[in-house]
Amino acid sequence: MSEFLEPFDRMLEALCDPAAVRAVEAGKPIAAMWQGVAESGFLDALVPADHGGAGLSLADVHPLWQALGRRAVPLPVGDTMIARRLLAVAGAACPEGPIAIAEIVAAETVLCFGGVATHALVETEGRLHLVALGTLAPTGIEGNTAARFRRDMLTGDGIAPAPAGGLRALAALLRASLIAGAADRLMAMTVAYANERTQFGKPIGRQQALQQNLAVMTEDAVAVRIASQLGCAGAFPPSLAAAATAKSVASAAAVRIAATAHAVHGAIGISAEHDLQLFTRRLQEWRLADGSESYWNRKLGALRLAAAASSMDFIRTDMAAL
Repeated sequence: MSEFLEPFDRMLEALCDPAAVRAVEAGKPIAAMWQGVAESGFLDALVPADHGGAGLSLADVHPLWQALGRRAVPLPVGDTMIARRLLAVAGAACPEGPIAIAEIVAAETVLCFGGVATHALVETEGRLHLVALGTLAPTGIEGNTAARFRRDMLTGDGIAPAPAGGLRALAALLRASLIAGAADRLMAMTVAYANERTQFGKPIGRQQALQQNLAVMTEDAVAVRIASQLGCAGAFPPSLAAAATAKSVASAAAVRIAATAHAVHGAIGISAEHDLQLFTRRLQEWRLADGSESYWNRKLGALRLAAAASSMDFIRTDMAAL
């Protein structure tokens, strides 16, 4: 997998340093950053080879999605990978710019990356719609690139049926992978700070209570990485159980990871100048995007109740097939 990850991560390092991320969050043009990503060819990673793409699997792109979270990339790169595959298979023309994805069930939906996308591929009533976006209403949250998408922006009957399991399951699996990458970055930042910050003549990382918090934080970060990896281990699109498990674990852990990172960093971590908030803000946003842990826990519960097998057999069969 390093043959894909290493050049991808080098590209992100060059294009998406913290200063560039802050510029996009402040409303500066995204053209240069997006052009660099588009010219790399990675946007067609999931597009089947017979449709002109790389034909990679979800397992292949999972490390790339993690890298997006690890770099706090402020553009819908993973969303566009998914959208380009769905549009290619549907035989629909694909726009050149960034594409956000979401399921639309209410009159208004917060569209992840909607403030920086030129198009949105959305699902409603089992159909996919490709919508050109103008200027959407912002969420009002400082630095948030999401925006408010109105259901009345949809016209016609759509371009294709939604993928099996729904577009939300794909989006949720992507968010779980992004959370996994951001969690890894936060873990590294927090451990480094704990070893550098001294109090009473020694690094605070030597305090037993803080070491316990860091150990729990590490367990959460690893759990998210494993859950998202397992979710991406199957076919495209993922099973509902795979997406539900990955997003449930990731969303629940995101809150704890962000809280511990801020507790260890103290006041400096909430300052605009410190990079920590670039990642903790994203954990909070991605936790809620495309369904929180409560939403996906209910989905998992419904799958279990619908299964004829015992709970243990459900885990051994349905869950083992992830």
